[in-house]
This record gives sequence, structure tokens and C-alpha cells, in this order.
Amino acid sequence: MTEASQLNQGEQPIARLLAEHALRPADLVAASTEHITFKMVTRACKGRRLTPHVQAKILRALNQAAGKEYGRADLFTY
Repeated sequence: MTEASQLNQGEQPIARLLAEHALRPADLVAASTEHITFKMVTRACKGRRLTPHVQAKILRALNQAAGKEYGRADLFTY
């Protein structure tokens, strides 16, 4: 495997969840009490491999913005 294919995992379930809840990356950034950026959320949706720490931040932001409790496995397939 090349390094690029190890980092890019394809579109992730988080992209579908954002669409279901009519949320945009800006909504997650605004809902977060932690430091997350638009770039982090965009990379998460596109399937760029993120650290577990960043995944947890995005998970907490989505749960806050959507008003539901999702798990990490609901957002990421890797």
C-alpha cells in the first residue's frame, strides 16, 4: 500500500450523518467547546485518517450539534 492510500479511507459515515441532520462543518465548529477547525471536519468527511483525539473532538461536536449520542464507530469506518 502506498502512504496516500493508508491515509485516505474514502467518504465516511459522518458525511451522511451531517446531511441527515442538515448540518455543515461550520455548525460543528460552532457547537464545539473544544478547538476544532473546518479543515478537521472536512478531512473527517472525506476519509482522511485522523488521530483518535481529533476523532473524539469531532464526535463530541456532532453529538452536541445533532442532539443525539453517536459512537465513534457510527462516524468512522477505520
